[in-house]
Amino acid sequence: MLMDYAIIRLGGKQYRVREGEYLVVDRVKFDEGKTFTPDVLLGEQGVTVTATVLSHERGPKIRIGKYRKRTGYKRHNGFRAATSRIEFSLGAPKRAAAKKTEAAVAPKAAPEAEKPAAVAPDDHVKGMPSGYEEMTVAQVSEGAKTWNRPMLEAALTYEQAHAARKGAIAALGSALKSKEG
Repeated sequence: MLMDYAIIRLGGKQYRVREGEYLVVDRVKFDEGKTFTPDVLLGEQGVTVTATVLSHERGPKIRIGKYRKRTGYKRHNGFRAATSRIEFSLGAPKRAAAKKTEAAVAPKAAPEAEKPAAVAPDDHVKGMPSGYEEMTVAQVSEGAKTWNRPMLEAALTYEQAHAARKGAIAALGSALKSKEG
């Protein structure tokens, strides 16, 4: 079984990364647009992970307040962490890639012929918001506040039948309950 992820060490912390994934990590010493290779702790034999620094950013402001009752003691402080947004790409091991390409060349003709029959022609449930299939759980929970009842019911039906994302189902259920009351 081939692994589609790798575990790397970056800045004293460990991260699980996949191909094309973006992560916001503690600030790295490389400039924007530069690439580097972090230490790979777990992955396919000979896999190389390449990280590209997309931007340097600052995290959200964290407010710190100290207070002692009946003494007039109050202190406030703030902090914003220095972060970097990084994109990862996994280089397949050379030996495994050669075996995979040889095995994949011959049998590929048959599965492609079966593929259109296996995929349903229309997965869209009638009444569901447009573009729902591509929405993330965060977008679903945000949009559910403004959708009407038939849209919420259609989206919930789709989630239960296809994606079954717990967060989306919970957000849709809570939006339906708020519409009732």
